[in-house]
Amino acid sequence: DLGKLGGAGIADQSVLSAHATGFCAAVWAPVTDQLEEYRRASLDFRGHGLSSIPAAGMDWSGTAEDVLAVVDALGLNKPFGVGHSMGGASLLLAEQMRPGTFRGLWVYEPIVFPMQDSGLEPAGLKIQDISSSNPLVASALRRRDTFPSRSAAEQNFASKPPLSDLCPAALRAYVEYGFEQLLDGSITLRCRPEIEADTYKMGARHSAFAHLGEVACPVTVARGHTKFPGPADLAPIISQALPSSTLEEFPALGHFGPLQDPVIVAAAVRSALAAVSAGL
Repeated sequence: DLGKLGGAGIADQSVLSAHATGFCAAVWAPVTDQLEEYRRASLDFRGHGLSSIPAAGMDWSGTAEDVLAVVDALGLNKPFGVGHSMGGASLLLAEQMRPGTFRGLWVYEPIVFPMQDSGLEPAGLKIQDISSSNPLVASALRRRDTFPSRSAAEQNFASKPPLSDLCPAALRAYVEYGFEQLLDGSITLRCRPEIEADTYKMGARHSAFAHLGEVACPVTVARGHTKFPGPADLAPIISQALPSSTLEEFPALGHFGPLQDPVIVAAAVRSALAAVSAGL
């Protein structure tokens, strides 16, 4: 399933955006609405938003297959992929599965870990520990999944981290499209806590890093600040392993960067698109 976020745009210049774990297609709207000159689309990954929960589980090879299914369903001709966290990793995996799918990629802190004992692990991030005991899994399973109303949910998230980092438009889109309204008027998460947890479990178990050298299209790997150990520390390692890559830094942003400042992110995506179109 997919969520379309844009009009016709330029038929042969498409942008496909991919969300992070736990979110949905619509959270990219504050960014992609600014790219009105392009044909724009975004997908709900399996188990997220309006997409169904697959019997096969939440292995990230499946989320990559979701990307390819949307490319085919919409007839996108070498779109430019824009992804955040799990979404960025899924775009890379999709390009590895079917080389030449994308004309270029812009990925913000993609979750792509080096192989264990590769000597490339950034300080503070132990791949073995993350694979076996990811703190995000426990956090997801504790997540409150029901609220009396959308306004109550929005007020709750805006009052405390981490979702208080989101700009109002992205938070509103998450609450509007990431929750289903029940008969009594309350709302409940569409991405169930156990699905979010299973998605996190798979984050260190895919093979994207081992095949980064096979990604021929230009890739911008973007990251936020490195105040705390996290995905931002992986970005330069990923960029160095790609044949044609640029590292882009946003020191004022955190891991939720595309949802924090859609204006600066849209400008960065537009710049990357222009460079790819110009063959730079």
